[in-house]
Amino acid sequence: MKRTEKVSTAVIRRLPRYYRYLSELQRQGTVRISSNALGKAMGLTASQIRQDLFCFGEFGQQGYGYRVDRLRDEVAEIMGINAGNTVALLGVGNLGRALMENFRFSAYGFTLKVAFDVDEAIVGTSVGGVPVYHIDEMEQYLKDYEITVGVITVPKSAVCTIADRLVETGIRGIWNFTNVELAYPEKDVVVESVHFSNSLLALSYMIKQSERTEQNETESI
Repeated sequence: MKRTEKVSTAVIRRLPRYYRYLSELQRQGTVRISSNALGKAMGLTASQIRQDLFCFGEFGQQGYGYRVDRLRDEVAEIMGINAGNTVALLGVGNLGRALMENFRFSAYGFTLKVAFDVDEAIVGTSVGGVPVYHIDEMEQYLKDYEITVGVITVPKSAVCTIADRLVETGIRGIWNFTNVELAYPEKDVVVESVHFSNSLLALSYMIKQSERTEQNETESI
């Protein structure tokens, strides 16, 4: 039973971590784990674990902990892994091809059904077992097969046009790998943007902070 109507973004961002770690525990044959042990392994406090999970219901027992398989299934359900989302990828360049060949969409409940491009050398082929169609066929295909998610890896100049076309087909979500900010709140389309530069700069900041801490500790000796 869901406890709160509004769940913070911070909690939502931690859910995939719970899912990945619980999946690994299950593969290792772990049957049960306490919030203390789970928190220690993930760099969180036991209180934080309990508070996060309490947003969605009661999953453990005091003095017993959590059943790993059940909690993993609950987290999967919360994240919609079993919702049957289908995916179309737009832009079979270097990044698009890498995702098609190497990213396991199915491991997270998504089925990559089709890709679109304008390059005649690519159109009509398949990449990673996924067929590639011309971008002019996109609208009809997405409507016929009820694709729910679009992955955008096109050049910057084409992003807005492609995104707008996707939204008009009734897409539910966009996974945006470009540096162009997209937002369609009036259409109820969810956009998740992946900025590699942001992640790299965050790493740079943390390295710098770590160096400052080490320097301050040295000076205080």
